[in-house]
Order: sequence, then structure tokens, then C-alpha cells
Amino acid sequence: MFEVGKDIIKNISASAKSESSVRLRIMHWLFIIAFAAFAVRTIHLGMQTSGATRRGSGQGYWVSQRADIVDRTGAILATNVVSGHIVLRPPHVRDREQAARFINSVIPEISVARALDDIDSGRRFIFLRRMASDEQRAEVKRARIPGVSVEETEQRRYPKRSLFSHVVGFVGTDMRGLEGMERTENRYLSENRDPLVLSVDARIQSVFHRELAAAKQRFSAIGAMGILMNARTGEIIAMVSLPDFDPENRALYNPSLMKNLPLRGVYEMGSSFKVFNTVMAAEHGIPLTREYNVSRPYRILNRHGRVSATISDISSFRPPRPSISVAEILRHSSNVGSVQIALDMPVSAQAEFFRKTFMDRALDLEFGRTERPLMPAQWGPVERATISFGHGIAVTPMHLILAFNAMVNGGVYIWPTMQRRGIGPVDGARVISSELSAEIREILFMTAEEGSGRRARVAGINIGGKTSTAEKRVDGAIDRTRNMTSFIVAFPIESPQYTMLVMLDEPRGIPETFGWRTAAWNAVPTAGAIMDAIMPMLFN
Repeated sequence: MFEVGKDIIKNISASAKSESSVRLRIMHWLFIIAFAAFAVRTIHLGMQTSGATRRGSGQGYWVSQRADIVDRTGAILATNVVSGHIVLRPPHVRDREQAARFINSVIPEISVARALDDIDSGRRFIFLRRMASDEQRAEVKRARIPGVSVEETEQRRYPKRSLFSHVVGFVGTDMRGLEGMERTENRYLSENRDPLVLSVDARIQSVFHRELAAAKQRFSAIGAMGILMNARTGEIIAMVSLPDFDPENRALYNPSLMKNLPLRGVYEMGSSFKVFNTVMAAEHGIPLTREYNVSRPYRILNRHGRVSATISDISSFRPPRPSISVAEILRHSSNVGSVQIALDMPVSAQAEFFRKTFMDRALDLEFGRTERPLMPAQWGPVERATISFGHGIAVTPMHLILAFNAMVNGGVYIWPTMQRRGIGPVDGARVISSELSAEIREILFMTAEEGSGRRARVAGINIGGKTSTAEKRVDGAIDRTRNMTSFIVAFPIESPQYTMLVMLDEPRGIPETFGWRTAAWNAVPTAGAIMDAIMPMLFN
């Protein structure tokens, strides 16, 4: 084949060779010209896209330096917008009268005389209007007045303002995340253009915010919190911490308001711990049918036989009979019964349970780190007794809802996420049997149906939950005038899809509650109002 080709070339006429040579030279120069144009264009685009903010290659659209954050429906929670400052560079002004009149026409509050003073100031650079409007910036660009120009910049905006202030967080002046998902997902947001899709739902978050804010005001509480999570996937659907702040004007707020209380507030949670006490009893061979006498206060004796503590129930407690079962102790929320159950268990039972449900440590969650719970220094009879009804141990609301969720969802502790999860396996571990979880759900259903949770009942769906009214500890001592009230609930209780926690910090009694400030009178109806509003969104 090679020889055949060689022969063909050898026999080409001289004229043909000449014509071929001309064509080759033309193609050669065309190639050089095209390559040079390509190189120039490449350098030009590189210069356009350098720096913090860029424009697309000749298309005129803005390529943001930080990805958007959106909720599970696509609603924008954080985005970058183009803004800019109108600036004056006095040395570049050619016609001072023209420039001064133009400045006054664009920014009327700057008089012509003041503009002339600025032009004659001798300064090299002056801000005339920071964050000018789109119309003002466009007018300056059209006019092309020497010395008056626009310096464009990019700003992070939060369209939902305070609604997601603690969840989304905010960035600093260098566009680095400082709090919330802006901080924990800073790398993704900085390196990607596709939006970060969160598991939260802005519609449901709005309901939580509205009802919690109303309850906070109605009961003169100093704070309010709420969490809704998918009991099966661990997705956080809503998380509200009040008081909150506006991330676009955070300089106006006390930094303490930026503390996300569901993760960083540590509280004695009260009677919700009786759920865990009941689970521990069953796991250590105490039948749910075993009965304890709750007709009188229970005295705890020290090793010398002296009374070291006396535990009693609230004055409104009315047991159906002197001795009631373990299941009824939870249902009627008896402190006296809970103490006796706890002291019947091995000394190590509580510490082991809190260890396997991760309530003995700070949680490094993908959307932030919780505070470390406060555990007792020793596990003596008094400590074990008070822990049985939620005193002497303090955890964050996130610790509580995650452990409670494991008790009702079939026995699996599921790690939460703030990002939308698809179908597939979730990160979790079995902590109790599915059979025990089913028994706990039955008790919690009766508590919500006939007990302290009945004011939260919602038509068409069965719920199960537990109220808590914990006296707050102030400066190391119990203050009986200050309460932390809460209601933790799962629904539908037959096979929970959602777990919810509502908390009020120091609510006050009002005439409508006959002066009562316990959870049944404030946290429970608040939770009921929330559930009534969000059910159509969750199950339609």
C-alpha cells in the first residue's frame, strides 16, 4: 500500500503540485488565524470569570460564588443577589458641573453644592450610595459620566428572613458560613452551583413559627421551641427556636438570640423521662403489669436508715386506686411510682440506657453539634430516683426527640438529617425490641386519648405522647415559680411517621387556664394547633 501511494505522488504533474502548494499555504494561514482568535477569546473569558463574582461566557447572566439553599419544595431560603455601590472618583471627573448635577439627579438627597464639595475634596474615592437600587445603578451605567461609576458586589439574601434564621444561619463579609447550614455546608455551597436541598418545609415551618410565637406571647414565656422530624428517615421537617433574629440585619440583635436552642439549650426535661424509665423496667424484667403503691409519698433512706429524700406527686394527682401498674404509672405520670420502678432496677441500668441512646454525650450531627448533656456525678438512690421523672439530668431538645423517636418507631435510633433523603436505607441502630416499642405506643396513645395530652387530639388521626412540666434550676437551686413545659408526640401512633416536640420556657398562668401553667394547659394545645394545621400538608 505504501509503495502504491509513493508511485502516485511521483507521477503528479508540475502544475498540480503548484496548485496543491497554494491551497496548503492558504489552509495553514487560516488555521493560524483561527487559533489566535480562539486563544484571545479564552484569555478574555478567563479574565471575565476571575475574582469573587463572575458573569457567564458572553451570555450576560450572573454566576454566583455561592450556591442557593432551598427547602424540600424548592422555595429559596438563601441566595446571592447582585448589588452595587455608586462611587465617585474625583481625580477622574472631567466636567465638575455636569458630574454634580448628575449625582443630584440620581441621588436627590445629595445636593449639587455637596456634590461639588466632594468633587473638590481632593479625595481619591468616595461612596455616594451604598447598595444602590437597580434603577440607580442602571442610570449611572447608561450615563457614563467620567468619575461617577458603579462598583458591583454580591450579597447573601434570606427571603424568609427570621423564619429560618437558626436553621439556615448566615455568612460573614467574606461569604463564609458562620452559623447554621451556611456553616456546616460551607464547602458544598462554595464549590457548587446546584442548590443545597434541605429536608425542611417552609409551609410547615411557617405554621410552627406562627403557633409558637402566639403561645409565647399568650403565656408570656421567655422562649419557645419546636421540632418535627420524619420518624422513619430522620429528616427534620421543621425546627423553630424563639426568640429569633433577622439574618440580614443581625447587627441589630443581641448575639444570644442566635443560639439555636433545640441544639444548644440544655434542660431538665421532666416527665418525658418516664417513658425511658418504663422501657428500662421492661428491659430489666419488670413486667408492665407489676403494681406499686402510689397512695403516699415515697421516702428514700440512706445507708444509715435515715430519710435522705421524700418524693411526692403533684397535688392534682388522682390515682385510680392505691396500687397501679407500671403501664399506669406512665399513663398517669406518677413520680412516686416512677421512683420505685427505678430503685428496683440494677444500679447501672440508667447509665447503660443513656449510653445506648446517646444521651450521655454531645452529638456531632451533620447540621451542627449539640451541647453536652449534664449527667449526675454519682448514681446513688436519690439521683436514680429523681432521674426517673426527669430531674437531676439535663439534655438538649434534640437529644430528647431522637431518643423518644427510637422508643416509638419500632425501636431504631435514627440519626437526623437536615438534607432531603431519598428512598433507601437510613443510618440507625436498634436500641429496643419492636415488641416493646409497640407496648409503649399503646400506653402513649391512652395518655393522649384520656390523659394530659387530650387537648392535642386531632380529628382523623391517632396520636400518642407525653407531657412534661419541669421546675427550672436557677443558680443551682430549684425555682418552683419557673417551669419548662413540653409535649412530645408521635403520629399516627399505630405506625409513626412523624415525631414532634413542642416546648415553652417559663410560661405563665392566665385566666383561661385558671392560673395553671403546666404543659397540659399550654404546650399541649399549642401542639394540637400545629398538628391540626399541618396534617393536610403532611398526608395529602
